[in-house]
Amino acid sequence: MLSQHAKAYRSLLRELKKSSLPPHKINPALSSNFRNLAEKARNSDAVFEDLRNAIIFMTAQREHKVLLDRYNPLFDLTAEERIHATARRVGLDMPITHVPEN
Repeated sequence: MLSQHAKAYRSLLRELKKSSLPPHKINPALSSNFRNLAEKARNSDAVFEDLRNAIIFMTAQREHKVLLDRYNPLFDLTAEERIHATARRVGLDMPITHVPEN
């Protein structure tokens, strides 16, 4: 049976895989730092709590991004793109802006 530390480390790696860009490719430096943290967690309860808090934070951060994308699709657009998308949503089309030539 796996120890709590091994379970925490594996769930940490799962969260890193889910949140990494490109998907399923973990930065080696990041994984080695978390591995060192997991090894220190065997000796200290405080470090183990920090490891579990990091897992909770990464899960919440990923879920927050999913919810932002779902309920606010205009979130990552520029101001001009947001205006055009809002106008299209209500059935209008923005006029083409004149750009003077120099």
